[in-house]
Amino acid sequence: MNARFSMSRKKALLVTALATIVAAVLPGSAQAGGGGNHDQPNHWGVITRNTIGSPVAELRDGPYGSFGVKGRFARPPYGQGSLGIEVADKSTSLTPPSEVVDFGNEVDFYGDPVLGLKQLGFHVFQTSENVSYGAPNTNMPNIRFEINPNLTAAPTTTFASMVWVPPSPLVVDQWSPYLDATTTGTWFLTGNAGTVTGCGQPSHCSFQQLMTALNDGGAKPIIYTVGVSKGRDFMWIGAVDGLRINRCTYDFERTGVKALCGHDQHPWA
Repeated sequence: MNARFSMSRKKALLVTALATIVAAVLPGSAQAGGGGNHDQPNHWGVITRNTIGSPVAELRDGPYGSFGVKGRFARPPYGQGSLGIEVADKSTSLTPPSEVVDFGNEVDFYGDPVLGLKQLGFHVFQTSENVSYGAPNTNMPNIRFEINPNLTAAPTTTFASMVWVPPSPLVVDQWSPYLDATTTGTWFLTGNAGTVTGCGQPSHCSFQQLMTALNDGGAKPIIYTVGVSKGRDFMWIGAVDGLRINRCTYDFERTGVKALCGHDQHPWA
């Protein structure tokens, strides 16, 4: 009896050790789940169902420069990489003919409270050419949340995109300072949610006005997905880095997306 027990115990320990090794070597094998697990790099990528045409959203090194630019604004604010984005304005047979791309996360933020969003923003590499492509309109990438707005006045509306339209940075052909989505630019909701709240297109709202409109006394709005988006409007070729969502900043690197949370956030380190 003792011999059998000893052998079974050894087998159990061996199985446990092997399982631990597999879990350590294969992080992608962890079960996907939302509601606060925001540091899974393998959950970031192009959101295919929201992408039209043949745009590019690729993790890359750089960009550096442009020529003649020196100092911290001549390189990505975090690490050595960024999210490179390229969209065309007249390249499809659709109406409008422009492209759109979403690069984001459909897993880790699912079910999180919209009203819990307190800090949002990013850094952008904007070019003078991009400015001219959109002139006189602002031509910039967006932060886009897909949400259930849970509006008391529209209980059957269970989907809307919540989109930040950032201001054009004061500098071009180099990396911008941090652009704060809670204090600059405007926000809007798509579809019926925008109509009901008064924060639709073209009647955009400030971030605080939008949060007030969504906090209407009923069920709280929840997040489905989060992403960096561009289109469907003007041609744009540039890059984004340091996407801030509350206490975490997402560092886009060629090798993956790194979550820098709390004291790990060091821009231009």
